[in-house]
Amino acid sequence: MSQIQLTPAQRKAHRADAHHLDPVVMVGGDGLSAAVKKEADAALNAHGLIKVRVFSDDRSARETMFQTLADELNAAPIQHIGKLLVLWRPLPEREKTADEDRMPGPKDVKVLKYSSRGGQRPEVKTLRVLGNQRLTSGGQVKRSKPKQISIKKRSQG
Repeated sequence: MSQIQLTPAQRKAHRADAHHLDPVVMVGGDGLSAAVKKEADAALNAHGLIKVRVFSDDRSARETMFQTLADELNAAPIQHIGKLLVLWRPLPEREKTADEDRMPGPKDVKVLKYSSRGGQRPEVKTLRVLGNQRLTSGGQVKRSKPKQISIKKRSQG
C-alpha cells in the first residue's frame, strides 16, 4: 500500500478545498484504462487535488477504482461520494529559471478617485504601472525621466 496517509484534519481540509472543483478526469464505459490513469497522473501533477467522475452504477467497482487509482498514482484518497472520487498528491517542486537581466513586470494598482462633488462614493480604478513608471499621490501615472545633468557638467565630461 503505497498511498499517502493523512490525518483526519488534513483530509477534512482537502475535502473543503475540493468542494468547488469540477471533475477533470472522467472514467467511462471502458473502466480504468491506461489512458485514464495517465490523465489522472497528469492532472495530479498539474493541480495536486482533483475530482474524478465515474460513469458506473456499481458502487463496489467505483470503490475498487478509487483504491486502485490511489495506490498506482501514489495519491491520498480523500473522498468517495456518489460517482465522484477526490484524490490528492503533493505538487512536485518546479524548477525556477532565474534570469538575472529581467526587470520587474507591470503592476496593477487600485486607486481611489474622489469626486469633486461631496457625498458621492469614490471611484475605484485599476491602473497598470510599468517598470519605468511611478504613481503620483494624485493617482496619475508618470514615466520616469532620465537624471538631469547640468550644462556645466556636460561640458566638462
